[in-house]
Amino acid sequence: MEEKKWNAGSIGLTFAGSFLGAGYVSGQELWQFFGSFGNWGYVGFLLAVVLFNTLAMPWLAEHAIRDVDYNTFVSMVQEGKVGQVEIQEQNNRILFTDKDERTVYKTAMVPDSDLISRLLEAGVSTSGEEIEQTSLLVDILSWILPLVVFIALGNFMSRKMMEKMGGGSSSMMFNMGKSNAKVYVKSSEGIKFADVAGEDEAKENLAEIVEYLHNPGKYQEIGASMPKGILLVGPPGTGKTMLAKAVAGEANVPFFSMSGSEFVEMFVGMGASKVRDLFSQAKEKAPCIVFIDEIDTIGKKRDGNGMGGNDEREQTLNQLLTEMDGFEGNSGVIILAATNRPESLDPALTRPGRFDRRVPVELPDLKGREAILKVHAKKVKIADNVDFTQIARMAAGASGAELANIVNEAALRAVRDGRPCVNQADLEESIEVVIAGYQKKNAILTDHEKLVVSYHEIGHALVAALQSHSAPVQKITIVPRTSGALGYTMQVDEGNHYLMTKEELENKIATYTGGRAAEEVVFQSVTTGASNDIEQATKLARAMITQYGMSDEFGMVALETVNNQYLGGDASLACSAQMQAKIDDRVIALVKQQHEKATKILEENRQKLDELAKYLYEQETITGEEFMKILNAK
Repeated sequence: MEEKKWNAGSIGLTFAGSFLGAGYVSGQELWQFFGSFGNWGYVGFLLAVVLFNTLAMPWLAEHAIRDVDYNTFVSMVQEGKVGQVEIQEQNNRILFTDKDERTVYKTAMVPDSDLISRLLEAGVSTSGEEIEQTSLLVDILSWILPLVVFIALGNFMSRKMMEKMGGGSSSMMFNMGKSNAKVYVKSSEGIKFADVAGEDEAKENLAEIVEYLHNPGKYQEIGASMPKGILLVGPPGTGKTMLAKAVAGEANVPFFSMSGSEFVEMFVGMGASKVRDLFSQAKEKAPCIVFIDEIDTIGKKRDGNGMGGNDEREQTLNQLLTEMDGFEGNSGVIILAATNRPESLDPALTRPGRFDRRVPVELPDLKGREAILKVHAKKVKIADNVDFTQIARMAAGASGAELANIVNEAALRAVRDGRPCVNQADLEESIEVVIAGYQKKNAILTDHEKLVVSYHEIGHALVAALQSHSAPVQKITIVPRTSGALGYTMQVDEGNHYLMTKEELENKIATYTGGRAAEEVVFQSVTTGASNDIEQATKLARAMITQYGMSDEFGMVALETVNNQYLGGDASLACSAQMQAKIDDRVIALVKQQHEKATKILEENRQKLDELAKYLYEQETITGEEFMKILNAK
């Protein structure tokens, strides 16, 4: 018979294995929990295991054995009620079991020379205690080693599990509180202010920040302090993120870059933890720049509609507000943020003292578009005779990203055609690709459809040309495009156009209706080709009445509210149902009036309409010069 012994390995494996088996904790998490108390946490955990194994378990084992006197032991041997006997001379005791070996007894040893003979006569199995000399080091290793092996195994299994979940060791639980901020590293392809064109005002504001980081003493002498935060606002594709990269390229200071969506976590409190970690890194490396892209992800207005106003996004915002308030004016940490939804940001975030300065990054004007085209043209081979001013006029309303795409599409077209450099035609065609899509090679129109489209497009161009205050015609085509357009008319303004009069807007509506009017004048029928024209004309007419106050009936009253001015400018009515009905009537009347005007212009110039439509039918694509030459011919 052998006494049951416990060791630290079995206890550790049982304790930690039960957690892992139930799905609550891994070996690494268990180790990290005690590690949260510092090095003393690990020491305390191991010491507790050793003491439990040394003191508690022997005590429990000892109290599980029944104590009897020696006479009872001898009587049980004589009566045949003893199963096994173990004589422990070192401890001066005898351990024995009953016949069924269910109960363990102990008794003190007494001098008895006949004990062994009585045990043999009764057929009792007898053994003595084996005395082993073990070192303290061996004992400690036997306790600690299984626990260490289990922790290593738990760590390995956890990492493999996270890799299968798609995040590796840096995802989910292992680095949840880390910010994952990317630190800018200067490279040969680093962006400078010279690489950013068309945003001179924004560059001037940001250049001041760079100057402050390079020479803060100049500002401190006069008592000036730099803004804590700078908010870049503007439509998508205008270069907000690129400007931030240019600041990183100009400033020889650490640059932390992080997207607003990276703060959002599935676990409550992790977003706030990432904010704390980000700003902790920034404080250690000041002077530096922190850039948060798409800050509207975490900076939305708090409306109290969340779960008690205590949801994860709100906690993250509150932590961001706290961290920004914690900086002093001249701490050397500048916060840059970009958004295309400034109206959705919380007022506490945009107040002075947090984001002190708002830098608009708007769509470039004519000069800006030309400068942007020239910057991107440096990356490709361009013919010497390219007129960037003309291309910039044709690309009215294009953002910086779209202009970069135009140059790239032109380069791709030159490669397809086997030319060594990009010419004017490549750039003009690439504008059409960006605006209307690629030409549909397999779209075959019937002769009648082709004739209807020709009259439709000439109707637009003729109404535009015969009206005053209308942009000149640049190009007319009836080649179908992948956008769904069967043809289009391109108008190009001569220069910058910031304000539009009521007459100009009415002429624009008349131009939209010119295509349908030509169909009615020539064919006495209508087609589905005017769907986009109708949409644009209706939208413009409604804006004239509800936003611009160009109606005599309603005057200067705002009847619509523009939402997301940088993201499409969707509007919502801010009036009663009765007023809405009146607005609808006025919009219908305005569009109808301009439609009648367009019809009258085409009827009065029917000969030119037929002549131009026939020429377009034959050529499929004509330039503005060809159009005006035929129009002005006697």
